[in-house]
Amino acid sequence: MSIAQNLEKLSNAQGVAGREDEARNLMVKLLKPYADEITVDRMENVVAVKKGKKNGLKVMLAAHMDEVGLMVKNITKEGFLQFTKMGGIDDRILLAQKVNILTGKVTLPGIIGAKPPHIQKEEERKKIVTYDEMFIDIGAESRDDAKKMGVKVGDAIAFDPFYAKVGKDTVMGKAFDDRTGCAVMIETLKQLGETDCTVYAVGTVQEEVGLRGAVTSTFNVDPDVGIALDVTIAGDVPGVREFDTTVKMGKGPALSVSDSGLITHPKVLRWLVETATENKIDYQMETGLMGTTDAARMALSRSGVPSGTISIAARYIHSPIGMVSLKDLDDCARLATLAVQKIGNRF
Repeated sequence: MSIAQNLEKLSNAQGVAGREDEARNLMVKLLKPYADEITVDRMENVVAVKKGKKNGLKVMLAAHMDEVGLMVKNITKEGFLQFTKMGGIDDRILLAQKVNILTGKVTLPGIIGAKPPHIQKEEERKKIVTYDEMFIDIGAESRDDAKKMGVKVGDAIAFDPFYAKVGKDTVMGKAFDDRTGCAVMIETLKQLGETDCTVYAVGTVQEEVGLRGAVTSTFNVDPDVGIALDVTIAGDVPGVREFDTTVKMGKGPALSVSDSGLITHPKVLRWLVETATENKIDYQMETGLMGTTDAARMALSRSGVPSGTISIAARYIHSPIGMVSLKDLDDCARLATLAVQKIGNRF
């Protein structure tokens, strides 16, 4: 399948942080044709191995399978669900969103509500409604009714899937952070062919709540070099200053120099820049952003792993729906593929 077809499947899969089962099973299926072996470790990271011709370097590619979402915190006596957030979500985007409660047996639709503005006091209407003032309505008549429907405290809650193509090569959908990176990783393994190095393509869990899957999987793989495939903020929308970010959607892979968790190893940065330049792949440089990627934990594993990030510029990340350029995904996969093929003895 094409990278766009894989992205659509991955975007529509559910995989809130800590409950990545559906996304993980899909990743195993999509990676299998291009890997020599696939395992799922104790943390439930997916590790696909493509063996090299020689006893060369070990390269780890990491893309996280989890998405931001919610979790059932309480069921009121009236049958409404109160929730906590799984990952960084702006409260302002939650109201009136359609969600799916993943009970483990059935998927229940619901809608996020709050006290209607018509009956709010003037001072209430001036304030942002915070998530602890909201609730999810699943049509239950009582707490017992909600429980009979299958809901329990701890159930994951995902945003409703919606994937669509808009414009020439732009798509929008759920969980592009980081199913786009997952699609790029699959495409990279597909394109690689024979290499001297052994490649470990790892779909990590629980990135959105502390980069947790990257910690354990990197320790286990013990790579010589690591590359995180993730998204970054696209700054080409109204209200974003160039000082905040110069990265734009459709202008090629973004290479991070530094973020709040990682200063990219100079050898890694030079390797990626030289590969892009030699192969005439447009790329963008970024630095100083808040937030970080799995590369931050890869870099600190054992005695240290030279690590960096190849990112896709995405609009509206950490919201129910995002937007990316398919050309950027193609270019990211091409850059990752060529970099691995030309790694030589750099590390």
